[in-house]
Amino acid sequence: MRDELIKKLEKITMEEKIILSGKRKIIKELYTTQKNFIIEGKKLIKRNRQINMRPHTRFTYFPEHSHDYIEMIYMYKGSTRHIINKKAILLEEGEILLLNQNAIQEILPAKKDDIAINFFILPEFFDEIFSVINTENIFYDFLADSLSGNLAGSSYLYFQIKDFPEIKDIIQNIIENIIYTISDNKSANDKINKKYMEILILTLSEQKLPIKYDASISKQNISNLLISVLEYIDINYKNATLSEFSSIKKENPCFISKLLKKYTNYNFKELLQQKKLEKAAYMLSNTDLPVEAILAAVGYSNSSFFYKKFKEKYGLSPKNYRKQNK
Repeated sequence: MRDELIKKLEKITMEEKIILSGKRKIIKELYTTQKNFIIEGKKLIKRNRQINMRPHTRFTYFPEHSHDYIEMIYMYKGSTRHIINKKAILLEEGEILLLNQNAIQEILPAKKDDIAINFFILPEFFDEIFSVINTENIFYDFLADSLSGNLAGSSYLYFQIKDFPEIKDIIQNIIENIIYTISDNKSANDKINKKYMEILILTLSEQKLPIKYDASISKQNISNLLISVLEYIDINYKNATLSEFSSIKKENPCFISKLLKKYTNYNFKELLQQKKLEKAAYMLSNTDLPVEAILAAVGYSNSSFFYKKFKEKYGLSPKNYRKQNK
């Protein structure tokens, strides 16, 4: 069974042929529609399905990215080197790496004989499985964070299985069954795969295996990051951008956006707009600058948009607001 599957998985894919022909880059359009490299489940998981798989793309560097699903990487043969939230991991044959939605990952080039299987899994796939896991388990915490959208939890679990041959064989058998079931391409097979995945998770969670994991960002760090965003907007409101702030803090823009939405109920753009309108209102009340000058001073180039948003927030036009508050 293994030899047959290795032959199938070793085949050079069309994407790899393009890479080997000289374009030694990942073709991002295959993975996302966004400017930031956030891999989208809709690009990889078929409609009405909750799980899919494919071999990892070899022969090239896979740049820093995040994803909007849970990813499980199984090292079927050889090894791959991963950098997750700036921490290096060597994934060796038989080992498993489980990544949460808040993981920021990059992967160094893999050789022809390095066969890693990427499983793309929507969080809801684990709804039923979640109930069978012991609550006093790191696996439980990891899935709870994934299902709830908690960004302060572990971003990855790394199961170091290589020195446990009996468990390694059991896991290989389960993984092979999942691969064959997914390849069968029937939507009903999601139910079968849930059972296989349940067995896999129980095997991993109940065995005394070495597990590496991280809390990607502590609650204190979350608080500090949120304060930094608000301070940045307060100082740079005229020309502030999420991409600039993300670059300064060396954080993924998607990660920052999720934090803001979770803890303030506003995204970056909405917070920035509020600050600009507050500054405009202050200038209207405390200076004699013309409205057009104020509009330019706070960074609005579209006057009709400014007038519309100002009235939405304060219930008055800028001119009438000045009359009432001068």
